[in-house]
Amino acid sequence: MLQVPVPHTEAEAGAALTAPGAPFAVVRAEDGSLIYESGPRTLREFVEATWAYGDRPFLVGESRTYTYGEFFAAATALANRFAGPYGLRPGDRAAIAMRNHPEWQIAFWATQLAGLVAVPLNAWWTEDEFRYALADCEPRVLLVDGERLPRVSGWARSAGARTVVFHALRDDEAQDGVERYEDLPAPDPAAAPPDVEVRAEDDATIIYTSGTTGRPKGAVATQLAQAGAATNPRYLAAVAALGRGEIPGQGPAPVGLMTFPFFHVAAFTSVYSVMAAGGTLVLMRKWDAGRALELIREHRVTYFAGVPSTALQLLDAAVAADDDLPTLAMLNTGGAAAPPGLVGRITDRYGERVEPRNGYGLTETCGGVTANFGAAYRAFPGSVGRPTPVTETRVVDPTGAPLEAGEVGELWLRGQSLVRGYWGDPEATVEAVTPDGWFRTGDLATVREGRVSIVDRIKDMVVRGGENVYCVEVEAALYDHPDVLEAAVVGVPHPVLGEEVVAVVQLRPAATAGVDELRAYCALSLAPFKVPAHVLLRADPLPRNATGKVLKRELRAASRAATGPLGGPGAT
Repeated sequence: MLQVPVPHTEAEAGAALTAPGAPFAVVRAEDGSLIYESGPRTLREFVEATWAYGDRPFLVGESRTYTYGEFFAAATALANRFAGPYGLRPGDRAAIAMRNHPEWQIAFWATQLAGLVAVPLNAWWTEDEFRYALADCEPRVLLVDGERLPRVSGWARSAGARTVVFHALRDDEAQDGVERYEDLPAPDPAAAPPDVEVRAEDDATIIYTSGTTGRPKGAVATQLAQAGAATNPRYLAAVAALGRGEIPGQGPAPVGLMTFPFFHVAAFTSVYSVMAAGGTLVLMRKWDAGRALELIREHRVTYFAGVPSTALQLLDAAVAADDDLPTLAMLNTGGAAAPPGLVGRITDRYGERVEPRNGYGLTETCGGVTANFGAAYRAFPGSVGRPTPVTETRVVDPTGAPLEAGEVGELWLRGQSLVRGYWGDPEATVEAVTPDGWFRTGDLATVREGRVSIVDRIKDMVVRGGENVYCVEVEAALYDHPDVLEAAVVGVPHPVLGEEVVAVVQLRPAATAGVDELRAYCALSLAPFKVPAHVLLRADPLPRNATGKVLKRELRAASRAATGPLGGPGAT
């Protein structure tokens, strides 16, 4: 057992945890990527270990709570149904489409116990969007809730796919190929999962990209990749514990408030971290800051994770309610870039009691692969932290040549948790993944002393008169203004400059800042060419997709309409 007399630096903690024979030692696989030497090789191996947590509460839903024992028995029963009466075999796809019910997790882990390929689908999709993804991956079974059933039943009937409906809304859902989960036999706590072979190289998941720039693509992760994704948060938690002068794995199990939709990779990171420690997940039907405060108090939540906008709303609600969030020990953001000022807000109000954390990950990395936390986050608020030991980073120029430390270029990643490619799309796979396994993220970044800082999406960068304007930098300047609730920056066409900078801003209630004041505020910290020529104030929240990402294509269209076809000079 590690003895921790004093807090470790990140470098010291990493060295201790990854040394030969240590819990997170790494080796290089045959394909050249790094993998955890002694970690699980499949998700079935990972989830089977959680059975030992028995009567500890795992999933706290609106209508009931599942202990780990109840959860595992339910997942086992469903997995045996897949392998038995349904006749499904390893490699068959199983689509999951429901809101954050506890049964979402039962459905997902049942697929892993049966060796199936889980396909989590965006619960907000329309019928046409569901039909596109279902036709693409061709699942043999659909696991849906009553709200989603009408949107997928047409495809299921035409394809002859079985359907299990959870939380049925009506009594008329008894139709050919459809079973109500509530009508299935009660799980047998003594039953074992189906006797199937699940190998590290088998596919585990197909997760569709958000499709903010086009049709979603199905990113395919192997069992080994998802097992790496499940191990990454354990490693990061151990580094954080050593940094606090604690022994990893000691202390009470975490109680997390789940705000990410389960189909999003950021949720996978949170779920994996809580399951590995035998912790509890408190679920919300939909995001509401006031309700979140109630749940934090009621369940003594210690761990909050959400997109930056929900974290900011939670902090605002806590201030308004004079709630010091006494049980909260960590506040983690992901899924979108966090304003650098967020960590300052946390520190100013809660000191070092609440550990701030952010990180970086993509659908194609199966969740977070870098993390910035504690003292390092406070010291480097614009960074997303250092990568996990099985994640290699490279910053390159447009030709793919590596750049010097601190230079801005495209971030490439390689490692255990990277996907193998896109389902049925070899052209997209070749475009995204180099022959030696590096994934082209499409993000501009810098790396200094191992710390990664995301500068912008390549497609989001505005080129004004030959000068690169990184939207994230301008957004950070706007977020520092006390009247700004949300901000997004885009480019619009300009007849002389090529592009001009536009900021779309939602102010806080009763705020008084105007366009001129916001532009002047930006000019205090930004070069003149970066200051938005147009500031568009809006009363409504910024448009976002289900994962919390701002839909900049909508903002670009609205900005072009508001600023004129040529994007002339001046502010709006």
